[in-house]
Order: sequence, then C-alpha cells, then structure tokens
Amino acid sequence: MREPLGHDLVREHTVYACVTGPRAFGLATDGGDADRRGVFVAPTPLFWRLDKPPTHVTGPREGEFSWEIERFCSLALRAGPSLLECLHSPLVEHADATGRELLELRDAFLSRRVEASFRGYADQLLGRVEADIRREGAPRWKHAMHLLRLLIGCRDLLRTGTLTVDVGEHREELLAVRRGEVGWEKVRGRIRTLFGEIDAAVARTPLPAEPDRARVEDFLVRVRRASAESAPDPVAAGLRDRPRA
Repeated sequence: MREPLGHDLVREHTVYACVTGPRAFGLATDGGDADRRGVFVAPTPLFWRLDKPPTHVTGPREGEFSWEIERFCSLALRAGPSLLECLHSPLVEHADATGRELLELRDAFLSRRVEASFRGYADQLLGRVEADIRREGAPRWKHAMHLLRLLIGCRDLLRTGTLTVDVGEHREELLAVRRGEVGWEKVRGRIRTLFGEIDAAVARTPLPAEPDRARVEDFLVRVRRASAESAPDPVAAGLRDRPRA
C-alpha cells in the first residue's frame, strides 16, 4: 500500500526540520518522544493540478508535523508562537540550502504583532486553566507552566527584539510550577505581573510595527521558480498518481 502523498512530500522535500516542545525549551524531564516540526516545499508543478498539495502534514514519524512552505510563511508573518519557536529552535535536525535561507529570514517575521498573537494564545490557555480549576478544583500544572513560559518569552522578545526558545534561568521556577509546588494564587499573581510587563515592553520594543512581508514573498517566489525550473514535468518528481493525504 502506497503512503499518502503528504508523507512522500515530507520524506522527499523537507527543507527544514527541528525539535520543539520541552526539549527545545529546556524543560524536558524524561526520555519521552520529541516534538518534531518541519517545512517542506511541494514541487511547483503540483499546483498546476486541480487537486493541490496539502498545506500541512502529520507524520510520518510519531510526534511529527510539517507545513508546506507557503503556509508556514503565511502563519509566521502573523506571528504564530509555534511557527516562530520553530524557526528559533536550538535543536535543528535538518536544513538544506533553502532551509538555511529560511533561517536567515527569521528576523523578517518578527514584529510588534507578537504582542497580540502571544497574548491571544496566553488568554486561551489561561481560560483552559481556569476551566480546569472550576471543574477539578486545581489547574493542570503543566498548562500553567507553559502559560508562564509563553508570557516570559513574549516579554523578553518585546524587550530585546530576539526570541530565545530555551527558558534558561527560568527553568527551575517553571519546573516547580509543573510539579505543583507553587500555589495557584502565587502563579496567578505572576501571570498578572507578566501581562503588565508585556504592556510596558511593547511601548519601548525595538521590533518594527509590521513584519517584512516583501522580503518573505521574494524568498517564496524564488523557491517556487527554482522548483518549477528543476521539475518541469506536471506531475513532478515521482509523485505520479499518489493517494491524497
């Protein structure tokens, strides 16, 4: 039985792959599976067909998720935390010439949009934590830890203009929350403080108001053109009549 087209695309056309999650954050405490994220370039001729290639693919490995490069760039320009963290992961597993150029574009995706995007994710996570408290009488401490991590990362990014994925000096503080050693009221106070620090940081941030969309688009056009020139066959690179993902 043939694998889905999406799995073939990930195996054969990945340009960048990294480890994210606890291992990249410096918060891993056991030997659990790694969270892997990647970016693949669907051959340009596949877009000439009625059925377009997938915008994202789960697998083929356990814990692996990949974006087609156009979808990745689009979401990263909106300052999605998971996309930006992917680009800044300290644990890079693969980067070909296109992937290295994508990494060189990291600063083009950073802008003051991170404040709204990161806060939006933090608000959603806080809502889930508070729902757990109402339902179960206590938060899920893992979620509380990641909420603090997200807010610390947002604050420091706004302050410095640089996204650092590894939590560094905050590791023990965050792991204590993960273990349930810090009461919820104290954690809630820390959350309020971080929101206030984010408000102060955004007023003085060195980040530009908007990402460099033109620079990213120029990169994407060149990638598409190079793909079209190297794979002129409309079905492209051995992917003929594969089942859809």
